[in-house]
Amino acid sequence: MRVFVTGATGFIGSAVVAELLGAGHEVLGLVRSDKGVAALEQAGAKVHRGSLEDTAGLRKAVAWAEGVVHTGFNHDFSHFAENCMLDRRAIEAMGEELAASERPIVIAAGTGLIVKGRAVREDDPAPRISAAFPRASEAAADALVERGIHASVVRLPPSVHGAGDHGFVPVLIDIARRHGVSAYIGEGLNPWAAVHRLDAAAVFRLALERAAKGVRYHAVAEERIPFRDIATEIGRQLQLPVEGRSQDEAQAHFTWFTAFAEMEAAASAHRTREWLGWAPVQPSLLDDMRQSGYFAP
Repeated sequence: MRVFVTGATGFIGSAVVAELLGAGHEVLGLVRSDKGVAALEQAGAKVHRGSLEDTAGLRKAVAWAEGVVHTGFNHDFSHFAENCMLDRRAIEAMGEELAASERPIVIAAGTGLIVKGRAVREDDPAPRISAAFPRASEAAADALVERGIHASVVRLPPSVHGAGDHGFVPVLIDIARRHGVSAYIGEGLNPWAAVHRLDAAAVFRLALERAAKGVRYHAVAEERIPFRDIATEIGRQLQLPVEGRSQDEAQAHFTWFTAFAEMEAAASAHRTREWLGWAPVQPSLLDDMRQSGYFAP
């Protein structure tokens, strides 16, 4: 299959590219920089130079493809709402080119903030777009499905880990280093889900090959890891004390990350494993933190 991949040189997208190439697919990756061009060419993929803002360029790339994997997203949290709208426009543009065909598109989303008090399941719909939930990827996917397009969603947990991770766990490590303590909020029992990037990449490939319409998959290897366990491992590796913080104290310690540090983000992948025959094989989050360079100077 000829596959167009956005975010092709990102932490997750690069793993998706390698997974697709390893399965015999032909890949065209979206990149912005000379460095990205070199990385894609070295991996054995074709290059489409452009950006998510260039909707005409996106449509041109999709016209070449027999399937699309959309992992591109600008994670600048200072402009998060604007980036969510940019994401939506990019999905809509690619959908225009996929209309009146059975070519699939698989769209990355997240498991967080969908339900409270239990693990989120694949059949739980995303909340409506609002100031509290600006991420529009699932709403855009649903709109494509309503038009008959074979769009599906792969939800990712708060921690997608592995060598080169620059996501939430590295943020926590940096906060601990700056404050001289690894902290959690309250009793620290709020759960996070996690997956290794290579296991997540397999879900994207399998979802693309299945080409289902309107299905939500969960790339989740570990359903619930108490946040305190993550903080404890950070403290152990940095030889720092591990302490709880009250709600009032949390903002001073975590600043902008407070909402993520207190988030309940357990997620189940039972149906995804059944539908796709997917079984994660990579290290767990805590094991990976011990062996993948998370604490290098």
